[in-house]
Amino acid sequence: MLRYVRPISIFVEPEQKCRENGMRKIFLLSTEHLEDSLWFRDLEDFKVAMSYVALEALPHPKGFVLAFILMSNHLHFVLKGRHEEVVAFVNQFKRRYSIYYRRKYGVKEFLRDNGLDAKEIPYEDEAVERAIAYVLMNCVAAGICTHPSQYPWGTGGIYFCPEQTTGLCLKDLSGRARKRLIHSECDNLPGEWSMNPDGYILPQNYVDTSAVGKLYRTPQRLNYFLNNSSKAKKRLSIDENLPAFKDQTLLAALPDLCRSLFQKDSFQKLGKEEQAEMARQIRFRFSADATQIARVCGVSYADAARLLDSV
Repeated sequence: MLRYVRPISIFVEPEQKCRENGMRKIFLLSTEHLEDSLWFRDLEDFKVAMSYVALEALPHPKGFVLAFILMSNHLHFVLKGRHEEVVAFVNQFKRRYSIYYRRKYGVKEFLRDNGLDAKEIPYEDEAVERAIAYVLMNCVAAGICTHPSQYPWGTGGIYFCPEQTTGLCLKDLSGRARKRLIHSECDNLPGEWSMNPDGYILPQNYVDTSAVGKLYRTPQRLNYFLNNSSKAKKRLSIDENLPAFKDQTLLAALPDLCRSLFQKDSFQKLGKEEQAEMARQIRFRFSADATQIARVCGVSYADAARLLDSV
């Protein structure tokens, strides 16, 4: 009688090797959600952060970064390496981005207390497939797009792509132009790496898309995991209550709204009653909930809820 043998993921490595000291493992790394502020206030912030991920990936082998996503108030990475390596990678990225953020917005120690969770992902039971799908589906769960491939600030659109997005090769740029585009003094980037036409280093240069493609085997199997991820189920359960606008849209509109209603140019300059009315106006005009209002106005969730409930 033929006996059914359950197929295993191609990421499974010999058990003896997995027990060896220093074995490279796969980790899901997630930063704490910022409650009263945003990582990225505008498109330029996202572009800079995309290039900073590339800069941090540069010293590592291409198989180090498997997937990531940059969200308005948190980040996720799926990395393959030793625990101390993957944690250092994200912390170094946070440190580099904090310096940029301080120079642009004057905010000191922006991410000093932002925690990082590093969870080891087992090779068995399709856990890696599910972890990557969870990361990619964050933008869909947030109501930003209907499929991860539509979201540019991560790796959702780079797998199973026979024709990858092409851009200008770094070798065709002057040293000064490279530094200006990536907001860094680093000048040892590979010349064959390419940049998106909008001005950031493409993740295809350093993400191991081949390994992830072999992991899922087909685009249909990738979509199966995407559609059955916990983030997809969350989207279905709260679909009617998702924010209608991106955080960056509200943040850009906030100064004009403050000026038109109260002749003041920022939320922080409003009195308590004016802040309460502003919170209600944001909810009415943009279908925003208390969590989103807290992020764009720079207040805690409790304060945002109190403003919305005040008479």
